[in-house]
Amino acid sequence: MDKITQEYIDKILDDSDVEYFEAFGKTVVAVYRLRKNGHVLVGVGACVSPANFDLEIGKKVAREDVSNQLWAREGYLLQEKLKGE
Repeated sequence: MDKITQEYIDKILDDSDVEYFEAFGKTVVAVYRLRKNGHVLVGVGACVSPANFDLEIGKKVAREDVSNQLWAREGYLLQEKLKGE
């Protein structure tokens, strides 16, 4: 593999175990355990006011947070791999 794609990131997340937790009536915490190696990533989606809280939007935002973290990690791993070639 010489590049990372959104499809690749999505597959890793889709193949992961995930648990969502609601906190303080306005925050969603998503905990992803990657099946590939057991590594855990935590994402957060929050709003300012509990009156505006929407669980599904919070889950989406938390997943995006985890996705961004995964992009950085996978990019680092790819850079190391390509450097060694």
